[in-house]
Amino acid sequence: MAQFKAISLSSSIQLACYGPKRNTLLHSDNLICSRKLSTFHELSGKASSLHGNAIVSNNVCITLTPKNQGIQAVLSSNSGTDVSTVTKGGGLRGKLNKVVLAYSGGLDTSVIVPWLRENYGCEVVCFTADVGQGIKELDGLEAKAKASGACQLVVKDLKEEFVKDYIFPCLRAGAVYERKYLLGTSMARPVIAKAMVDVAREVGADAVSHGCTGKGNDQVRFELTFFALNPELNVVAPWREWDITGREDAIEYAKKHNVPVPVTKKSIYSRDRNLWHLSHEGDILEDPANEPKEDMYMMSVDPKDAPDEPQYVKIGIESGIPVSLDGKTYSPAELLATLNEIGGKHGIGRIDMVENRLVGMKSRGVYETPGGTILFNAVRELESLTLDRETIQVKDSLALKYAELVYAGRWFDPLRESMDAFMEKITETTTGSVTLKLYKGSISVTGRTSAYSLYREDISSFESGDIYNQADAAGFIRLYGLPMRVRAMLNKGI
Repeated sequence: MAQFKAISLSSSIQLACYGPKRNTLLHSDNLICSRKLSTFHELSGKASSLHGNAIVSNNVCITLTPKNQGIQAVLSSNSGTDVSTVTKGGGLRGKLNKVVLAYSGGLDTSVIVPWLRENYGCEVVCFTADVGQGIKELDGLEAKAKASGACQLVVKDLKEEFVKDYIFPCLRAGAVYERKYLLGTSMARPVIAKAMVDVAREVGADAVSHGCTGKGNDQVRFELTFFALNPELNVVAPWREWDITGREDAIEYAKKHNVPVPVTKKSIYSRDRNLWHLSHEGDILEDPANEPKEDMYMMSVDPKDAPDEPQYVKIGIESGIPVSLDGKTYSPAELLATLNEIGGKHGIGRIDMVENRLVGMKSRGVYETPGGTILFNAVRELESLTLDRETIQVKDSLALKYAELVYAGRWFDPLRESMDAFMEKITETTTGSVTLKLYKGSISVTGRTSAYSLYREDISSFESGDIYNQADAAGFIRLYGLPMRVRAMLNKGI
C-alpha cells in the first residue's frame, strides 16, 4: 500500500514516482512519471493505471494498492517539497520487504547490503553459492554479511548440481562459443540464479539482487533466469541505479555506513572462478596486443615448466557423459576436480581470445580450463567412432546455436531444452573410453574404444574384403561427379 500526501493545495502538483528501475518494463503496476498534473482527479486517473485502487479524498490522500509493490512519491508545489514513504520503513527509492542478494563478501556486494536497506527499506538475505571457487572465498562470509547489515547468510553447495546438470549437458552438446570459449561463467550463472529463486521462496523474499555491472553479460544471465523461474520477483541491479562509479566511491560509502571494508589486496584483474574454469580480464589484457603475464595464471603451470614426461589418462564415457578416470568411477564434481589438478600440472587448457559480448562490445579474456579441456577432447574423439557423418554435421551445427543460447543466458529457454533432448538422444551410443597423452600444454589422443563403434577394420583395411568391393567405387564416382562433368561439358560446348 502506498500513500501520497500533498503539502498544500495548489493549481498544479509535480509528481515523481520511483520504483525499482529494472521492473518498469515488466510490471504494469509501476508508475514512473514526471510532469505537472492539473487536478487531483487527473492524479487519480494516473494512479489507477497501476492496476490497483486509487482513492481521492477531500484531505488529498491517495492510496494505491498494486501487487505487493512499494512506490515512493515526491509531491512538490510552489510552497516546498516533502518526501512520503510508501509504507513504514520505506527507503529512498521505494519499499521492498526482503531481498535475496547474490553475495561474494567483496567490496561491491558488501556495499550493496546497506544500499538496499537504505534505498528500499528491506531486509537483506545474502546468498552465496559454492560452485567450486575455492574455500578461501567462503571463509568468514557470515560475519562479513552481518557486519554489512544482512539479516541472514545462506550458503549452498552447488558443485555436483553445477557439473551434472549444467556442465555435462554442454559438454555432451559440444558447445563452444566463438570457436574457443568453453562457457565457464555462462554455465555457472543460471545454477546460481536458480538457487537464488529457491532461496527467495524459502525465506519469503519479494525481490532478488545482484552486483553485475551494466556493461557485462552476467546481468542478462541472472535476470533471464529470474524471469523464467519466477516472473513475479522484483529485480534490483544497483550498478544500474546508484551513483557509485568506482572502488573509491564504494569505500567512501562503506565508511559512511559503518560497513567493514574488506582489507584483501585488490587484484589488478577481474576474475571469475568455478570448478570448470578461471577467467581473467582487465589491466594489460584490455589491450589485445599485450601478452599475458605468467604470474597471472593460477590453475595451470607454464607449459615449458610442465613435467618432461607425458602423462596418459583414460576417460570413461557413458552416453556422452564422462564417468571415470583410469578405470575409477567418480562423481561429476570429483572427476572434474581431479582432472583440473592433472591438467593444470601439465599446462593444459589455456585460452586467450577476443569475444563478442552479448551487450554489443568486444572484450578480451584469458581462460584456464584444464580439466574441461581434457574432457572436451575425450568426448569429441569418442564421437568420431560412434556417430556417422551426417549426424556429426548436424550435431556440430546445432552446437553453435546451443553455445550461443548458453552464452546469452537462455539456459531455461525451451529452445535450448529441446536441443538438449536431441543431444541426449543422438549420443545414446557414445559410450566407451578414450586415452589421451598430456604433455607440456598439448593433448594428443592415443586410443579410442567403444562397443558401439561404427569403425570396422575389416572394411577400412587396405586388404581386400567381402563387404567392400573396390570396383564399386568407379560407378559411385561417375554418379557423384556427374554435375561437375555436365558443367565442364557446357563450358567446352560439348
